[in-house]
Amino acid sequence: MAKAPTILLVTCFAMAGCTVGPDYVRPAAPLAPSFIHAAAIDTRHADANWWRSFDDPLVVALVDRAIANNTDLAQARARIEQSRDAARSAGAALLPALGATGAATTLSQSRDTAIGRITQAIGAPRGSTEYAIGTQASWEVDLFGGVRRGREAARDDLAATEVDAGALAVSVAAETADAYLTLRAFQARLAVASDQARNEALLASLVRQRFDHGVAAEREVNRTVAQLEGVRAAMAPLRAGIEAQLNRLDVLVGDPPGSNRAQLIEARPVPVAPLPEGSADPVELLRRRPDVVAAERRLAASNARVGVAIADYYPHLSLSGLLGVASLGTGNLFSGGAVEASGGAGLRWRLFDFGRIDAEVAGARGREAEALAAWRGSVLAAAEDVETALARLKEAHVERAGLEREVAALDRARGQAREAYTGGVVGLIEVIDAERETLSVSDRLAFVRAAEARAAISAYRALGGGWQAPGAPALASTAGKLR
Repeated sequence: MAKAPTILLVTCFAMAGCTVGPDYVRPAAPLAPSFIHAAAIDTRHADANWWRSFDDPLVVALVDRAIANNTDLAQARARIEQSRDAARSAGAALLPALGATGAATTLSQSRDTAIGRITQAIGAPRGSTEYAIGTQASWEVDLFGGVRRGREAARDDLAATEVDAGALAVSVAAETADAYLTLRAFQARLAVASDQARNEALLASLVRQRFDHGVAAEREVNRTVAQLEGVRAAMAPLRAGIEAQLNRLDVLVGDPPGSNRAQLIEARPVPVAPLPEGSADPVELLRRRPDVVAAERRLAASNARVGVAIADYYPHLSLSGLLGVASLGTGNLFSGGAVEASGGAGLRWRLFDFGRIDAEVAGARGREAEALAAWRGSVLAAAEDVETALARLKEAHVERAGLEREVAALDRARGQAREAYTGGVVGLIEVIDAERETLSVSDRLAFVRAAEARAAISAYRALGGGWQAPGAPALASTAGKLR
């Protein structure tokens, strides 16, 4: 009989090696063998800190500050700590729990109860104080791996939370760079409008002089004044856009609005758009895109929770023990006679629960199917983002080059129209049309230059730039902060 507890323990440890439920296997990715516009990717380099490719120190400084101080990223770091604590708790469930107890209980027995009359009859004292000190241990033996599957799920959830923070860091970096480029675009367009306003003012002054000498008609004066006021009115939304982007950048880097105004208010050229760097292999999206990696980790967690649910089909064994001392007085509390000990084993088995376990397993499998669909959707969305971003970047290159040639031609035509008007060869309408067309195309060129650079940011972001799988270099300023 003495061997029975040992045999029971050996059997428990042997069965504890079993793990029910499906082992996770990454599903096949629904991806094409190559990108349609793969030629737009610079595969020779793969700098995680892609914003340095714009060769603008202010972009670098702003993005680095945003990654360090952005409030959304601070929340992401807090979520990582919460998930890490949950993973620790799930792992601790595999180990025995040990606790200490201590108590002092005073009892005064009623004389009017059956027990009280008996104690009075035999001369036992009416009151007593009992002291007890001991330790308790308990352990649920993970016979069929349900707790281990729960630990797997918690670790996968932690990994997904960490990758979500990486995805947010990529988003913050891209949004900061985008805000900077948008600011420079507004400033460039405002400079074009200011130049045009000065030109219109000079033209209006010239027409007024010609009118005063009786050479021009009054309607020509009114048309030039109207054109001047129209240009001035168009400058108002550009100034408002500049203010909005200044405030946007301040908040992104974690500062109150107005903090970086002096540093950014001076106009600078829109940075030249670089070719996005990275791999042209679509399969690399499964590793480079943090949203795809996070979805895949959640799929793995859902798979593990199927095992947690299946484990309830099988018995659950728990062991417990108590070792301590108890006495009616403190003098002999630690004597050999005061020692008390107990041990036990408990079995819990849901043999018949009207299909509840079946429903729980079916629900777990349903959530796994949902996570699988979400992962496949994230893969397809990532591929769509890449193709769209590369196509826009390619066409933005073409549009910008064409507009530059158009502006150069219109500048020559505008100068020729003014010379002809001064010489009385053409009417004012030709000059106004030339000015208007030049303004429109110049404004469009400033916009497209920024759109081209912003398309490069979208391409970097779509390719997963700025984040890589654990173990590889990630965002330089976040690798240590987000994990």
